Amino acid sequence: MKSIFYYILIFCALAACNTTKNKSVTEEKQPVTVNDTIKINNEELEYEVITIESGFSNWLASQAKPEGFYSQHYLESKNVLYVNEWNARVLNPNKYDPNLYEMQINYNRNVDYGYDVNYKLYNYFIYFQLKYKQQLSGFIPQN
Repeated sequence: MKSIFYYILIFCALAACNTTKNKSVTEEKQPVTVNDTIKINNEELEYEVITIESGFSNWLASQAKPEGFYSQHYLESKNVLYVNEWNARVLNPNKYDPNLYEMQINYNRNVDYGYDVNYKLYNYFIYFQLKYKQQLSGFIPQN
């Protein structure tokens, strides 16, 4: 009788371990969704930026100004300002939330990243400021 009890106990322990293992694998896969991932790349310059931000791709498609609305020069000048402020905040985690400003952005004003990269980067900054109520320049942008 004792041996049957031990077999049942071992079986239950193995079943419990197996159930927990499957659950954690499922949880790891859920946060990253294709719809919320924006890939910004330029193969000629050999760089790539991947933005995984909940809701950004939908916002970009539905609320951002259409491509061509801004000139590339305008986007570049805004991106330089936003990147400088962003990087300053990354370096000051005691003043700014390190969960919002996790990594520096390596953006060189002397490199021509092209219109698409500047457009998506600029719109990410706009989206970020609206969503988190942050001011990377003198004001929070309006939709």
